[in-house]
Amino acid sequence: MDHPPMLMPTGWPARIRAVAAGAAVPPVPKPSATVVLLRDGVAGPEAYLLRRRSSMAFAGGMYAYPGGGVDPRDAEAELGWAGPSLEEWAERLGTDTRTAQAVVCAAVRETFEEAGVLLAGPDEKTLVEPWAWAAEQAALEAREYSFAEFLRSRGLVLRSDLLAGWARWTTPAFEERRFDTWFFVAGMPAGQQAAAEVGEADRTVWLAPAEAVRGYAEGEYGMMPPTVTVLRELLPHPTAEAAVAAAADRRIRQVLGEAEVAGDRITVRWSGYDELTIDGHYPPETPETSETPQTPVTPHT
Repeated sequence: MDHPPMLMPTGWPARIRAVAAGAAVPPVPKPSATVVLLRDGVAGPEAYLLRRRSSMAFAGGMYAYPGGGVDPRDAEAELGWAGPSLEEWAERLGTDTRTAQAVVCAAVRETFEEAGVLLAGPDEKTLVEPWAWAAEQAALEAREYSFAEFLRSRGLVLRSDLLAGWARWTTPAFEERRFDTWFFVAGMPAGQQAAAEVGEADRTVWLAPAEAVRGYAEGEYGMMPPTVTVLRELLPHPTAEAAVAAAADRRIRQVLGEAEVAGDRITVRWSGYDELTIDGHYPPETPETSETPQTPVTPHT
């Protein structure tokens, strides 16, 4: 399998050394959720991706799926709910029921806020009718009210049955911003359209997994390790429905990037994903070298 040269971000070596030496305390990861929206194209399923604006503090310029951090109010007990029980979701996601509700709610809320796709309906068998939701999206993004309050005001229940848990990735300890992110897949609801313009993105695209992986390998699409890994895992599935169904057979385990420091050599690994390994020699940062461009490193194959 071909891979593009991996880049060690400029600030990583210093932070990796600081964490390894006990001189820096890793931030607590923020619970988060992201959803891979899938639709059927001419040649098979396509995934909805947005390119984060380069000005974004985290993963600027990278292609990602709709998603974001949990709002504490996502755990509200009054949330209208359809689909698997919270106990079933907690077992599936490997957490407690309160966290499971918050994560699933965040997944649906963020997909609505960013992509304009609403996985909710008046009951457990139907979906909401298409509507112009711009005002509601803006109010939710501004945290003027909770997602539960929004659903109640519209007489809607969250359709958790339309989501399927896929993976869980946690940002390495040496990162300044850390997220504990659950990945879900979902088929694009009939009658709805994903947003062509997103406030936090300068581009949105629908890409077949094979095209996205090829573009990543050729340097056309910048992606974080979890993003491209999920696309690779979607390659065998011939339809969006098949991909969502395949999620049931996946074991969701926490994937955490870890770093090793040996002299001037730094290695970053993600357990179970050797193809993502970054390995190279990096001299200690000094004021003269701290702004040096990132160094390409060929990952192990």
